[in-house]
Amino acid sequence: MMKYFSVAFTSVMTNVMAILLFSNAIAHHNSPESLEARVAAVGTLNIDVGSAGAGAATNESDSAAAEDGETVYNTACATCHAGGIAGAPILGKVDDWKERIEQGMDSLVEHALLGFTGSSGVMPPKGGNTSLSDSAVTAAVQFMIDQVK
Repeated sequence: MMKYFSVAFTSVMTNVMAILLFSNAIAHHNSPESLEARVAAVGTLNIDVGSAGAGAATNESDSAAAEDGETVYNTACATCHAGGIAGAPILGKVDDWKERIEQGMDSLVEHALLGFTGSSGVMPPKGGNTSLSDSAVTAAVQFMIDQVK
């Protein structure tokens, strides 16, 4: 009988120990520290808005690009103006630019900024890159005109 009691007692104690260990794990799982660890951020995102603030229209790279019309052309305008897509006048091709240049710089800049639909093509506002500043677009227009003079 003692042997039976010993086996039964050991079995009961094993079950009790398992329950105690499991309940301790459950209690820890529901602790505030455990919850915070499970929902903690896995990283951070840092966005530098510069000294001008989040709503600023220009930043250092935009100012630099505005001074360099060729850079603006290469990054924003060449897609259409290198191959004449949608009727865009091709960079350096005098025949494409002659009549446009005769309209004057103000007209060309206005069409580049606001967009234009003409008889031979379409120019979306700011070439479709509305994040460009007006001065960057103006510099790009000047660069393109300079290539045919």
